[in-house]
Amino acid sequence: MAQSHSSGKGFSIMTSTILIFVLLIASTSTTGAQSGVCYGRLGNDLPSPREVVDLFKQYNFRRMRIYGSDPEVFQALRGSNIELFLDVPNNELQKLSNQDNANKWVQDNIKSYNNVKFRYISVGNEVKPDYSFAQFLVPAMQNIQRAISAAGLGNQIKVSTAIETGALQESFPPSKGSFNVTYRRAYLDNVIKFLVSNGSPLLVNVYTYFAYAGNTRDIRLDYALFTAPSVVVNDGNLGYQNLFDAMVDAVYSALEKAGGGSLNIVVSESGWPSAGGTATSLDNARTYNTNLVKHVKGGTPKRPNKPIETYVFAMFDENNKTPDFEKHWGLFSPTKQPKYSINLN
Repeated sequence: MAQSHSSGKGFSIMTSTILIFVLLIASTSTTGAQSGVCYGRLGNDLPSPREVVDLFKQYNFRRMRIYGSDPEVFQALRGSNIELFLDVPNNELQKLSNQDNANKWVQDNIKSYNNVKFRYISVGNEVKPDYSFAQFLVPAMQNIQRAISAAGLGNQIKVSTAIETGALQESFPPSKGSFNVTYRRAYLDNVIKFLVSNGSPLLVNVYTYFAYAGNTRDIRLDYALFTAPSVVVNDGNLGYQNLFDAMVDAVYSALEKAGGGSLNIVVSESGWPSAGGTATSLDNARTYNTNLVKHVKGGTPKRPNKPIETYVFAMFDENNKTPDFEKHWGLFSPTKQPKYSINLN
């Protein structure tokens, strides 16, 4: 078992397969762990936003994450029941550390689309402590929160930021989870205080794929894919049968040590590529994503029976990304066809 779980980061589809695919995502709605899908757009052959929203509706995907403001996506979402998780890109953090700019951003991107169901605003994504804009992260979060609250939307839209599990100093066993002091000093301690004060969750991108690919000697593939037949890691009185739970619980342990024990985690990205890298295949991608969406309904060993809201990465393969394995995370091809069948059994 690894001493660290850090992450970096011709179709023939029958009607029955499509139904299974719909049920996989939609069935989580009754548990509180309803899954969403990340809609990245780094491809030159992707469907239009209107077609994508129609595809979300067709498959009953009720939550969407996008990685920056896009009026065309907002227009397509108007009047739909799809809840939107909207990112503020890292390169906008400095600008939004000014309150007037934050007010304008909320006016232009939130208030102007009052029939779009915004759920989260992630101010920044995987900000590293040595990034030049890291110092602006918390001020930007505070300013966006003030603007959201002034608009009367504070109870509807939660403001947070998305971190990578690479922010952990220690993660094995999960009870030893702790945050890297560099992250804490740069912004994370103040982020945690902000989230506690506002009742917002911490957004965490959780990739067992990167942990496995980076340490195939010590991490078993079945442990990373949710297919291990029995407990692999014992941690006190808790047993871990999959790496995803271990990674999430390591973050919960780290939060407890940093004054954030009351916080919930939303898994803002998780998935498995189908080609281009170590252990990448259509079968492994299908296995991981199928098991992920089913598994999060039951919580983790540390927080059992507490469903985890999770966003599958990603909706489409994106051919403008590098290296090669980054192109192949999609549930769908750019032609809007599912890439593989997903079996609930």
